[in-house]
Amino acid sequence: MGRGGRSRTQRKHFRQSRENVWKRSKSDPNSKPNDENQTQTNHTSWTPFATENSSFDLYYKEQNIVNEEEWEQFVTVLRTPLPASFRINSSTQFADDIRSQLENDFAHSLRDEVTEGGEKEAIRPLLWYPGNFAWHSNFSRMQLRKNQTLERFHEFLKLENEIGNITRQEAVSMVPPLFLDVHSDHFVLDMCAAPGSKTFQLLEIIHQSTKAGLLPDGMVIANDLDVQRCNLLIHQTKRMCTANLIVTNHEAQNFPGCRLNRNHEKIEPDQHISQLLFDRVLCDVPCSGDGTLRKAPDLWRKWNSGMGQGLHSLQVLIAMRGLSLLNVGGRMVYSTCSMNPIENEAVVAEVLRRCGGSVELVDVSSKLPQLIRRPGLKSWKVHDKGTWLVSCKDVPKYRRSVILPGMFPSGGSYQELVDNSNCSADMGDNISVCTNRNSEDGVQTIEEPVTHQSAEEVCDFPLEHCMRIVPHDQNTGAFFIAVLQKVAPLPATQEKSKSEIVEQNVEPLNPSLEDAQALKINSSESAIEEVCKAVPEEILNDNKQNTEDLEVSPVEEQDSKETEEPPIVENMAKKVPAKRKLQIQGRWRGVDPVVFFKDEAIINSIRAFYGIGEHFPLDGHLVTRNNDASHVKRIYYVSKSVKDVLKLNFSAGQQLKITSVGLKMFGTDLQPSPPK
Repeated sequence: MGRGGRSRTQRKHFRQSRENVWKRSKSDPNSKPNDENQTQTNHTSWTPFATENSSFDLYYKEQNIVNEEEWEQFVTVLRTPLPASFRINSSTQFADDIRSQLENDFAHSLRDEVTEGGEKEAIRPLLWYPGNFAWHSNFSRMQLRKNQTLERFHEFLKLENEIGNITRQEAVSMVPPLFLDVHSDHFVLDMCAAPGSKTFQLLEIIHQSTKAGLLPDGMVIANDLDVQRCNLLIHQTKRMCTANLIVTNHEAQNFPGCRLNRNHEKIEPDQHISQLLFDRVLCDVPCSGDGTLRKAPDLWRKWNSGMGQGLHSLQVLIAMRGLSLLNVGGRMVYSTCSMNPIENEAVVAEVLRRCGGSVELVDVSSKLPQLIRRPGLKSWKVHDKGTWLVSCKDVPKYRRSVILPGMFPSGGSYQELVDNSNCSADMGDNISVCTNRNSEDGVQTIEEPVTHQSAEEVCDFPLEHCMRIVPHDQNTGAFFIAVLQKVAPLPATQEKSKSEIVEQNVEPLNPSLEDAQALKINSSESAIEEVCKAVPEEILNDNKQNTEDLEVSPVEEQDSKETEEPPIVENMAKKVPAKRKLQIQGRWRGVDPVVFFKDEAIINSIRAFYGIGEHFPLDGHLVTRNNDASHVKRIYYVSKSVKDVLKLNFSAGQQLKITSVGLKMFGTDLQPSPPK
């Protein structure tokens, strides 16, 4: 027997599973079914995922995201599997017991399993997370599932995750909610919420800071574009058992504000809000996801620099919508799991330009001091068609529909270039283009960076206040975070609809397939579809669980596409078709309505049956998904804050497409027999 009571065979199996965690099986052409050395099931061989991409290396070396001397350390860690991490639900009554079990039981029993990666402990708390409620393990999720020696620990994680005491979540994904500075009375919007781990974290925070036995005065609205991902979001958050949550299904850049007309006749006497505004907004936007390479190695072969450029405009639109829904004095966190400055610093700089001083970038360098982070970049380049561009002045006319001024450190406008007599000549004549080469598998790669002769731009905004988390600093994935504070109302021009603010650019003379893909940037549906094609399923459905028994209408998936705004693809100047009126009217086909339950006879029978006193508010706090009280199967309880939002939504014409609301409290038999 070896260390920790494990046999030599067990230790060998453990090492092999570590080696195979990043390998995929394929048929072995040399295998022979009748080979005496093979069993009937052993007809596959293991081949590792390719974890190299020359275009990736050249692109990020040119962008200087890490110093030249630490590049090898950076990519070495990036090519290793991501360790699993999880967070204890700090608002549960069992939080201290679970933390104690980790510290006094598993931290000791798993000590012998540390065999590689430079880790001294098998599991350890993340010191930067408050209260030691977040933990890092030295094992990938695949190892936890496959290794017999970790079976007890794995079963512990599965059980506690299922009942909501812990949430299995990537460590860097836990960071954005911590910088939001959420209080128990805040109204919070999570714009792109699925799969729901950050939403769960936000709910933890507002419940943790509330006195026991009371509901928070605040609430969370969790939104996602995709209906199926909304189902995943609902399943994730219902473990929280909260009455302070609404789940909606909207394009983030078109999220409704439910603004009431001053002369609106449907305002109820006890209605406290006339517009849906938030104290905090989490804007974790769709991105290319190359910060997740450690848990999705298949991204190595799919990566190209155009993935980030195709999402830039969508990310700007989502961020601007989030700021327009933010109260003055409120805070928004913009974040991505991408390392690309076109998706990160370029978006933040463009947002600050559009906001004209009404939004500031917050310096949070003194918060969470044990979290190692790098400052944001002040200078970067745009790569297009084998050319490094440093200014929008360098972009040829035929590429201006794809490469936008906001992608550059100093921004700019193509219209200004057209109006400027000094720039009347074709700017494409002086572009020096590098020679591309094709790899053996036919994929076009960057041979060498060739930069235009213009002086490199440096952004005027304090982008050093942004945060970059890189893998080799604390053995994590990569992440980008920016904290924005709204100090004044946005300029009037930024309150206009999306169709009014899209910049009119010159169409390409002969658009290629790549260009056509980039022209989809103003449609979140098409953009997310393209990302989904490139990003593996395990990234999109992180924390995915069984989604049975959800409160979403079964016909919603079939009809949801009929009510969503058609994407703007071919002509960026086209206006939204008339189907948008269906959303404004709030008549969501296939979605059961949310109505207040006011049957006093049934409410009184519920009070009598369960012994609920008058001090516990039921009137005005119960809702259903059916207008006919005789056919109600479930009754949900909502907090006062959610009730106020629902009343506003009714008065505004039901603009919110609600897929889930409140806490399911009573169901099935609504005619209980009186107690004996």
